[in-house]
This record gives sequence, structure tokens and C-alpha cells, in this order.
Amino acid sequence: MGSGHGKKRAVVTGAARGIGKAVVGRLLAEDIEVLAVDIDEDRLNNLTDEGCSTRVVDLSDHSQREALAGDAAGYDYLVNSAGMLRVKPIFEVTVEEWRAIQTVNAESVFFLCQGIGPKLNPGGAIVNLSSSSAKLATSTDVAPYAASKTTILSITRSFAYALADRPVRVNAICPGIVDTEMQDNFLAGVAKKRGITAAELDAQRKKAVPLGRGASAEECAGLIWFLLSDEAAYMTGQALNFTGGTVNW
Repeated sequence: MGSGHGKKRAVVTGAARGIGKAVVGRLLAEDIEVLAVDIDEDRLNNLTDEGCSTRVVDLSDHSQREALAGDAAGYDYLVNSAGMLRVKPIFEVTVEEWRAIQTVNAESVFFLCQGIGPKLNPGGAIVNLSSSSAKLATSTDVAPYAASKTTILSITRSFAYALADRPVRVNAICPGIVDTEMQDNFLAGVAKKRGITAAELDAQRKKAVPLGRGASAEECAGLIWFLLSDEAAYMTGQALNFTGGTVNW
């Protein structure tokens, strides 16, 4: 149904950088109207030149999430791409750090699905960004992040059932190594703790990938668009790996 002049509309969180920004670009290329949401106002301002609307939202603030949901009636798609990652040894994580990560990465996904999902037009779809770390524990220096991404898998399944009769489909993707700023920060933090360079760590990790490389954010955006599109009209409650073969369950 979309907006008055026929275009479908999407809300994308974490839209100012990384996979979220790539999703914005892909949706605009598919002639979708986009509301780009992020906490980073400066970077959001750069997106207005690309033809989308923007909104500064702190997703750790429930009142701001509620306000966003309150204005989201009549949209067709929701992409929950916002997330935060901190590198810290598992035995040194504080309660405050744990809660900060869960609030942005998991709590915001739950309450945006709750607040926006029932308002999406019938035939709409939601894609939540999980991670291969939801299934692997090979880097314990990001344990709270991994826990939040595992929670997203459960949130996705629950809302897939809850919204099926609308019908609104809810799926997730589990990316592995993706060339983004978050990945750069991860490499820098973990490499420092292991006493090697970020480039050395990057090479080690990619050597373990069957396809031998990382993914681009644009490749991830392609899979997300597939899950939003009518091509995936019979898929809901799924978590698709996007790991170059590293994870196959």
C-alpha cells in the first residue's frame, strides 16, 4: 500500500554507517522511501543528499523509541541495523557495560518490533541484524555483543509468530566478517590484546573463511533487500548466515 503516491517506505536504524548505510543506498536504488535513523546527526546529514528523510534517535532511550514508533504508521519495512560493540575481556565486563550493549543491540530491536511491527502495511517485512557471533564464541572479548546478537534470534522468531497474521514477515541475518568501521574497531581492539597488528588478525580471520574473504556492506544489503522483497514472501522466522561458509548451521 505504501504512501500516497505508491512508493513503499522503510525505517532503517543504524543508518549512518556500515551495513545500515548500505541498506539505505540499496533501498533508495529500489525506489523505496527511507527514513534513516541514527544517533549520529552529522553523518545523518550526509544522507539527506541521497534523497532520504533522517531522524536523530538515541535507541537506548525508550521514550525516543516510542516517539519513533508513534510516527511509523503506514510504513512497509523495518530494518534494525543499529548496534554497538566493545572489546573487553569477558572477566572484566562491568554491569554498566553489559546493560549498555543489551539496551541498544537487543532491547531496542524488541521494542521497535513491538511498536512498529503491528503498524507496518500488510505484506510488509522486518529484518533484524544478528551476527555469526550469535552462534560462535571464538572471540570472548565481545561476549556481551555476542549475547545480544543471540537474543536477536529469539526476538526474530517470536515476532515472526506474533505478526504472521498481519501478515508481516520477520527474519534476521547473521553476517560474519564484513568490511565496516565496527569491524575495524573490533580488529584494532582484539589485535592489541593479542600483541599483533590489526592487519595480521584480519588475515588470520579471513584465512579461516572457506571463501577466503570478508563481505562488503553492500553485499549484506543485497541479502537484506531479498528478505524484505516479495521474492522472500514465504520466509519468516529465519536467521540466514552470511559468513562465506564459516557458519553453516
